[in-house]
Amino acid sequence: MKIRRAVPADADELVRLRAVMLATFSTATWNDDWREPARASLVRRLAHDPAAPALPASSASPASSVCSGSSASLGSSASSESLAAFVVENPDGPGLVSCAVGLIEERLGNPFNPDGRVGYVFNVATDPAMRRRGYSRACMEALLQWFRDQGVRAADLTASPDGEPLYASLGFTRKPDPAMRLRL
Repeated sequence: MKIRRAVPADADELVRLRAVMLATFSTATWNDDWREPARASLVRRLAHDPAAPALPASSASPASSVCSGSSASLGSSASSESLAAFVVENPDGPGLVSCAVGLIEERLGNPFNPDGRVGYVFNVATDPAMRRRGYSRACMEALLQWFRDQGVRAADLTASPDGEPLYASLGFTRKPDPAMRLRL
Protein backbone atom coordinates (compact mmCIF):
# COMPACT_ATOMS: atom_id res chain seq x y z
CA MET A 1 0.00 0.00 0.00
CA LYS A 2 1.33 3.40 -0.93
CA ILE A 3 -0.06 6.26 1.15
CA ARG A 4 0.97 9.81 0.45
CA ARG A 5 0.04 13.42 0.97
CA ALA A 6 -2.29 14.70 -1.74
CA VAL A 7 -1.09 17.31 -4.22
CA PRO A 8 -3.07 19.70 -6.46
CA ALA A 9 -2.97 17.20 -9.35
CA ASP A 10 -5.11 14.87 -7.19
CA ALA A 11 -8.01 17.34 -7.03
CA ASP A 12 -10.16 15.62 -9.68
CA GLU A 13 -9.81 12.25 -7.96
CA LEU A 14 -10.49 13.78 -4.53
CA VAL A 15 -13.70 15.31 -5.88
CA ARG A 16 -14.68 11.96 -7.40
CA LEU A 17 -14.08 10.24 -4.05
CA ARG A 18 -16.07 12.99 -2.32
CA ALA A 19 -19.05 12.09 -4.52
CA VAL A 20 -18.61 8.45 -3.43
CA MET A 21 -18.69 9.58 0.21
CA LEU A 22 -21.66 11.92 -0.27
CA ALA A 23 -23.67 9.12 -1.85
CA THR A 24 -23.42 7.16 1.42
CA PHE A 25 -25.14 9.99 3.30
CA SER A 26 -28.02 10.59 0.91
CA THR A 27 -30.10 8.76 -1.64
CA ALA A 28 -31.20 12.08 -3.11
CA THR A 29 -29.82 13.00 -6.49
CA TRP A 30 -27.97 16.24 -7.06
CA ASN A 31 -26.45 18.06 -9.96
CA ASP A 32 -22.71 18.32 -10.41
CA ASP A 33 -22.48 22.10 -10.04
CA TRP A 34 -20.55 21.65 -6.79
CA ARG A 35 -17.69 19.72 -8.39
CA GLU A 36 -15.80 22.56 -10.09
CA PRO A 37 -15.81 24.90 -7.06
CA ALA A 38 -14.71 21.95 -4.88
CA ARG A 39 -11.91 21.10 -7.33
CA ALA A 40 -10.75 24.72 -7.47
CA SER A 41 -10.72 24.95 -3.68
CA LEU A 42 -8.67 21.77 -3.39
CA VAL A 43 -6.16 22.90 -6.01
CA ARG A 44 -5.68 26.21 -4.20
CA ARG A 45 -5.47 24.71 -0.72
CA LEU A 46 -3.20 21.80 -1.64
CA ALA A 47 -0.81 24.03 -3.61
CA HIS A 48 1.17 24.93 -0.48
CA ASP A 49 2.95 21.56 -0.68
CA PRO A 50 3.53 20.59 -4.31
CA ALA A 51 6.32 18.15 -3.46
CA ALA A 52 4.66 16.03 -0.79
CA PRO A 53 6.59 12.77 -0.51
CA ALA A 54 5.18 9.28 -0.86
CA LEU A 55 4.83 7.47 2.44
CA PRO A 56 5.22 3.68 2.37
CA ALA A 57 2.98 1.91 4.85
CA SER A 58 4.29 -1.00 6.89
CA SER A 59 2.29 -4.18 7.28
CA ALA A 60 2.20 -3.78 11.07
CA SER A 61 0.59 -0.34 11.09
CA PRO A 62 -0.41 1.46 7.90
CA ALA A 63 0.57 4.82 9.34
CA SER A 64 3.70 3.75 11.22
CA SER A 65 5.98 5.37 8.69
CA VAL A 66 3.88 8.51 8.89
CA CYS A 67 3.89 8.46 12.67
CA SER A 68 7.65 8.10 12.86
CA GLY A 69 8.29 10.82 10.31
CA SER A 70 9.03 14.39 11.22
CA SER A 71 6.68 17.22 10.38
CA ALA A 72 9.04 18.22 7.61
CA SER A 73 8.85 14.76 6.06
CA LEU A 74 5.07 15.06 5.94
CA GLY A 75 5.24 18.44 4.27
CA SER A 76 3.96 20.16 7.42
CA SER A 77 5.95 23.31 7.59
CA ALA A 78 3.82 26.10 8.98
CA SER A 79 1.16 26.56 11.58
CA SER A 80 -0.88 28.51 9.01
CA GLU A 81 -1.37 25.32 7.04
CA SER A 82 -5.01 24.41 7.54
CA LEU A 83 -5.91 21.55 5.16
CA ALA A 84 -4.35 18.17 4.50
CA ALA A 85 -5.41 15.16 2.48
CA PHE A 86 -3.88 11.72 2.53
CA VAL A 87 -4.52 9.28 -0.28
CA VAL A 88 -3.92 5.70 -1.37
CA GLU A 89 -3.11 5.18 -5.02
CA ASN A 90 -4.88 2.48 -7.00
CA PRO A 91 -2.62 -0.60 -6.88
CA ASP A 92 -4.16 -1.85 -10.13
CA GLY A 93 -3.86 1.26 -12.28
CA PRO A 94 -4.17 5.03 -12.37
CA GLY A 95 -6.10 7.12 -9.89
CA LEU A 96 -6.82 6.98 -6.20
CA VAL A 97 -8.82 4.42 -4.25
CA SER A 98 -9.09 6.12 -0.88
CA CYS A 99 -8.65 9.44 0.89
CA ALA A 100 -9.04 11.26 4.18
CA VAL A 101 -9.26 15.05 4.12
CA GLY A 102 -9.28 17.32 7.12
CA LEU A 103 -8.73 20.86 8.17
CA ILE A 104 -7.75 22.76 11.27
CA GLU A 105 -10.36 25.17 12.61
CA GLU A 106 -9.37 27.91 15.01
CA ARG A 107 -12.11 28.41 17.56
CA LEU A 108 -12.04 30.25 20.86
CA GLY A 109 -10.23 28.28 23.53
CA ASN A 110 -11.87 26.58 26.47
CA PRO A 111 -10.68 24.73 29.59
CA PHE A 112 -10.31 21.46 27.64
CA ASN A 113 -8.64 23.00 24.59
CA PRO A 114 -6.97 26.30 25.54
CA ASP A 115 -5.76 27.31 22.07
CA GLY A 116 -9.08 26.39 20.41
CA ARG A 117 -7.51 24.54 17.47
CA VAL A 118 -9.70 21.60 16.41
CA GLY A 119 -9.22 19.17 13.56
CA TYR A 120 -12.23 18.46 11.40
CA VAL A 121 -12.32 15.35 9.23
CA PHE A 122 -14.75 15.88 6.40
CA ASN A 123 -14.01 13.52 3.56
CA VAL A 124 -13.08 9.90 4.13
CA ALA A 125 -13.90 7.67 1.19
CA THR A 126 -12.85 4.46 -0.48
CA ASP A 127 -14.07 3.16 -3.81
CA PRO A 128 -16.71 0.50 -3.05
CA ALA A 129 -14.82 -2.28 -4.86
CA MET A 130 -11.66 -1.52 -2.85
CA ARG A 131 -13.12 -1.49 0.67
CA ARG A 132 -12.16 -3.71 3.62
CA ARG A 133 -8.42 -3.51 2.80
CA GLY A 134 -7.36 -0.96 5.43
CA TYR A 135 -7.10 1.98 3.02
CA SER A 136 -9.39 4.35 4.94
CA ARG A 137 -7.71 3.40 8.22
CA ALA A 138 -4.27 4.15 6.75
CA CYS A 139 -5.45 7.54 5.44
CA MET A 140 -7.14 8.35 8.76
CA GLU A 141 -4.06 7.40 10.79
CA ALA A 142 -1.93 9.65 8.59
CA LEU A 143 -4.40 12.53 8.92
CA LEU A 144 -4.66 12.14 12.70
CA GLN A 145 -0.86 12.16 12.95
CA TRP A 146 -0.77 15.33 10.86
CA PHE A 147 -3.23 16.93 13.30
CA ARG A 148 -0.98 15.90 16.21
CA ASP A 149 2.11 17.26 14.43
CA GLN A 150 0.27 20.57 14.02
CA GLY A 151 -0.44 20.73 17.77
CA VAL A 152 -4.15 19.97 17.47
CA ARG A 153 -5.63 18.39 20.61
CA ALA A 154 -9.05 17.23 19.36
CA ALA A 155 -10.68 16.20 16.11
CA ASP A 156 -14.35 16.05 15.09
CA LEU A 157 -16.17 14.32 12.26
CA THR A 158 -19.59 13.24 11.12
CA ALA A 159 -19.68 9.48 10.64
CA SER A 160 -21.67 7.44 8.19
CA PRO A 161 -23.09 4.22 9.63
CA ASP A 162 -20.48 2.24 7.65
CA GLY A 163 -17.62 4.43 8.87
CA GLU A 164 -18.56 4.65 12.54
CA PRO A 165 -16.84 1.38 13.60
CA LEU A 166 -13.57 2.57 12.03
CA TYR A 167 -13.73 5.91 13.82
CA ALA A 168 -14.62 4.27 17.13
CA SER A 169 -11.62 1.95 16.76
CA LEU A 170 -9.44 5.05 16.32
CA GLY A 171 -10.77 6.51 19.59
CA PHE A 172 -13.59 8.78 18.41
CA THR A 173 -16.61 8.89 20.71
CA ARG A 174 -20.07 10.35 20.36
CA LYS A 175 -20.44 13.85 21.75
CA PRO A 176 -23.34 14.57 24.11
CA ASP A 177 -24.28 17.80 22.36
CA PRO A 178 -26.10 17.36 19.05
CA ALA A 179 -24.73 19.22 16.08
CA MET A 180 -27.16 21.62 14.44
CA ARG A 181 -27.09 23.64 11.22
CA LEU A 182 -28.95 26.59 9.74
CA ARG A 183 -28.76 26.99 5.97
CA LEU A 184 -28.32 30.66 5.08
